[in-house]
Amino acid sequence: MLTREQIDFYHEYGYLSVENVLSEDEVAELRIVTDEFVEKSREVTEHTSEFDLEPGHTPDKPRLRRLKSPILLHDLYRQLLQHENILAHVSQLIGYGLRTNGNKLNMKQPGYGSPVEWHQDWAFYPHTNDDLLAVGVVIDDMTEENGPLLVIPGSHKGPIYDHNLDGHFCGAVTDPAFSDKTAVSIMVKAGGITIHHVRMLHGSMVNMSDHPRRLLLFQYCAIDAFPLSGTNDWDSFNETIVRGEPTNIPRIEPVPVRMPYPAALRTGSIYESQTVLKESNFGKR
Repeated sequence: MLTREQIDFYHEYGYLSVENVLSEDEVAELRIVTDEFVEKSREVTEHTSEFDLEPGHTPDKPRLRRLKSPILLHDLYRQLLQHENILAHVSQLIGYGLRTNGNKLNMKQPGYGSPVEWHQDWAFYPHTNDDLLAVGVVIDDMTEENGPLLVIPGSHKGPIYDHNLDGHFCGAVTDPAFSDKTAVSIMVKAGGITIHHVRMLHGSMVNMSDHPRRLLLFQYCAIDAFPLSGTNDWDSFNETIVRGEPTNIPRIEPVPVRMPYPAALRTGSIYESQTVLKESNFGKR
């Protein structure tokens, strides 16, 4: 369980790291399953509904940078989404009832690995309240050299920055008022987790080390946070509940919002949306 100090830190600064959430055996199994998907990616040469590929990916030298919706690809990932240790931590921060609104597994292999430009998850999927967060399950030790998660402490209490370029959503901050001078790295051992608020400014650099950095990301919402884009089907919406009972009463809070429109010119992943940027904050893609 989180301590009072950890809970207060999250609410004050918008992020948290917690060590030893998974066992060594769970981490080992996670690495085996993930390596199997890297091998499977040899079979494709273009992005698919499962795989997002690094530039330079070939069957001989697979460069898989993201598994899209991993909980649909393997039972292990789905089980981890509902891991009791993870849910216990999340519920202490945003309440017992929880939905999930997304999941992915980002990979930075040794010596390369696309950066993720500064952004706020809230810019992609605003809700009726901002009791939303992302949990990163750390598969490999996250160090200063291998492209750790970067955050700007306290930015979850600030403005929602412009994420549009030339009239279209691009999935990255383009606001000239933005500054990353106060950014910090989150370094966590394998088996730990990162947690960041949905409005937190965050990103990550290229992996410059000889070690991989793989992060399994789960998005959780308070059960009474409803997407402002609406829901297509009530039954399907309730299938996203991971803890608690359905409600049709959204909690509406006065939170700042920018809708992600007009739509991005390139879709499929944040990496693709961000390719329209004229320059990178973090070096070559």
